[in-house]
Amino acid sequence: MRFTKMHGIGNDYVFVDCTKESPADLPGLARRISDRHFGVGSDGLICICPSDRADFRMRMFNADGSEGAMCGNGIRCVGKFVYDRRMTERTVLTVETAAGVKELRLRVEGGKAVGATVDMGEPTLGKPLVVPIAGKEITFTPVSMGNPHAVSLCPCPEDINLALLGPAAEHSPCFPGRVNVEFAAVESPRRIRLRVWERGSGETLACGTGACAALAALASQGLCEREVTAVLPGGALEVRWADDGHIYMSGPAVTVFEGEYEHGTDEREFPEAARQLPLL
Repeated sequence: MRFTKMHGIGNDYVFVDCTKESPADLPGLARRISDRHFGVGSDGLICICPSDRADFRMRMFNADGSEGAMCGNGIRCVGKFVYDRRMTERTVLTVETAAGVKELRLRVEGGKAVGATVDMGEPTLGKPLVVPIAGKEITFTPVSMGNPHAVSLCPCPEDINLALLGPAAEHSPCFPGRVNVEFAAVESPRRIRLRVWERGSGETLACGTGACAALAALASQGLCEREVTAVLPGGALEVRWADDGHIYMSGPAVTVFEGEYEHGTDEREFPEAARQLPLL
């Protein structure tokens, strides 16, 4: 199976062209191919499929095999994937996701797409709630960007024990269906900083929908302006909450390499007897 490894500021995915044929058992494939020791290694799998509602359809699977509704960094890479392979000549295109149809405006240099601005739609904000996790009471603002987020303001995201608080918040009963978790700080009115724990994948170097959710949560409380640079461990995104109510996210899209994946039996699935063969 041919694949392409791509990333948006370090949020990396394996991309597969499924416009003509789709592999079987996509959740299982996502788990195997995302493994950073036994697979290609990624935050998940993204399949590019045909659509009767848009130019293309994106299906995104987390590293644990669960299917996500939307991926902001991934959708920019979808735009690069289809443009660079001449699957489209358009620099403004639509992509169907489980969170609705999104419009992308590609940035092209030297005949290649190098980034995109994505209309991420309107955020839906909930009332702040105090969540007891890991012996602490932490205030989160729920935000939906087509997928669920919980944003907490903190002085320094780098000091957060995200390996502890991230999964505890993700699986909290306060968030049925699990949630993506952001710890965000305001550096200045036009600059925010955050770390993200993605449901189904753990901590990632970047999260496009998370940056949009953080902007919505902070700007709605008057803590920052409606247009900011969102700095994540993998890099920066430009995020703008426009007068039409939509959030627009701009950032790069990078192809790392292409390859061939033998998606047969994972060696960890071999029967126990096969592991006990005598050495010759």
